Amino acid sequence: MNKAKRVAGVVLSSVLTISLLLTGCSDSGGGPEAQGGKNGQKEPVTLKFSFWGDTIEKKTVTEALERFEQETGIQVEPMHVPADYLTKMTTMVAGNVAPDLGYLSSGAALSWGRDGKLLNLTPFMENDPDFKKEDYLDQIWYEIEPGNIIAMSTAVEGYGLMYNKDLLLEAGVELPPTDANKAWDWDTFVEYAKKLTLDDQGRNALDPNFNPDKIRQFGLQYDPYNMMAAVVSNGGNFLTEDGTGFGLARPEAIEAIQKLADLMYVHHVSPTPLQTKNMPDTALQTKKVAMTVSGNWALQAFAEQDFNLGVGVLPKLKESNTLLDGAPTVIFKSTKHPEEAWLLYKYMTDPESVLPLIEGGLWMPLKKEWYTNPELINKWAAGNKAHPEGYTEAFMKQTIENGFRTPGFEVKNLDKINALVTPALDLVWTGKQKAEEALKGVEPKVLPLIEGYYGR
Repeated sequence: MNKAKRVAGVVLSSVLTISLLLTGCSDSGGGPEAQGGKNGQKEPVTLKFSFWGDTIEKKTVTEALERFEQETGIQVEPMHVPADYLTKMTTMVAGNVAPDLGYLSSGAALSWGRDGKLLNLTPFMENDPDFKKEDYLDQIWYEIEPGNIIAMSTAVEGYGLMYNKDLLLEAGVELPPTDANKAWDWDTFVEYAKKLTLDDQGRNALDPNFNPDKIRQFGLQYDPYNMMAAVVSNGGNFLTEDGTGFGLARPEAIEAIQKLADLMYVHHVSPTPLQTKNMPDTALQTKKVAMTVSGNWALQAFAEQDFNLGVGVLPKLKESNTLLDGAPTVIFKSTKHPEEAWLLYKYMTDPESVLPLIEGGLWMPLKKEWYTNPELINKWAAGNKAHPEGYTEAFMKQTIENGFRTPGFEVKNLDKINALVTPALDLVWTGKQKAEEALKGVEPKVLPLIEGYYGR
């Protein structure tokens, strides 16, 4: 018996086990199409898996789905949606023709999960002898209430500082620490960013004759909408700890957000949103920018460019941390094949199944062992350009020890709240209002929408 058939045997055995154990646990699927044909023979099952992503992600995910087909005999129809993904999913769900499983935005997942449009994964996890929840990172779960987990992250995406090492060395700036205990404080960070910001005459932003209207190299590119790392580093959060107040309107959050805005309009070390629109994707390589703050996924693109890439932990205001993001993958309630969908779901959460995406720098793995076992770490985070020296400490260790989740994992009613908060923040990021004015101004409208946290 070859390896593929042995794996198929194990997987199909799991199907039967789960099918028996889940009887009575799920009120979806289980119809004639899933259970058998007229003569009691099990009919071929075809699952639809929807996802987004660039060319590399499309290729790797499609290949993983093909391997799943070969190993299980369960057919999978890949449904790649490169644009307007949520619009398409919304239309399909409304027409009761949703895929069996696939990616989803966090806001839609939490909303649709609460509306009963997604399967609760808890019974599958509890009744699958091959699955252990404790094998996975604690920060990846989308749980809308105790015992109702609607998703895992599709991947882990930690944030860090990425930079063109040659530019820092030329400017005499020490390289960013990879050890969280040595993270730059904010003043040091700003000073170095100024030293790396150059005008058209080569004067840096510490020079009294520096011209902020003629900048040819920014010290930093920082998407201010990824502000939560700075907010939490300063002791704040999106909501208050008890989930009843608007945390962004509290002093510690306002201070952090204003410091981010000051990078653009006071220190002139980071491009404004308008200037960012004109920045090429190769800004580090072409020396338009010396450092950038981004998620792990950016490493994939940087690895394909020709420059000396370095990584470090984020600068801190009070405590060192990293922001963890990751859109969920869900199983839609309308699936007629819940057991087979769970098998595919579990398969796609295994780092081995999507190793090219992890090794290439787009994703970080979901399983804890891939952060601690040297043999597994060597499979993805060592010896390749997407994971330069210092990565294991600056990203992996920081994710495990100091990673916290974006509000998208746990804040109820977030889409409606953000419909008010985002325009208020736009005023800050465009320099039209101070953070305190904008956030205090929107707070009375936000408070009636606050419903607390999921999964706390």
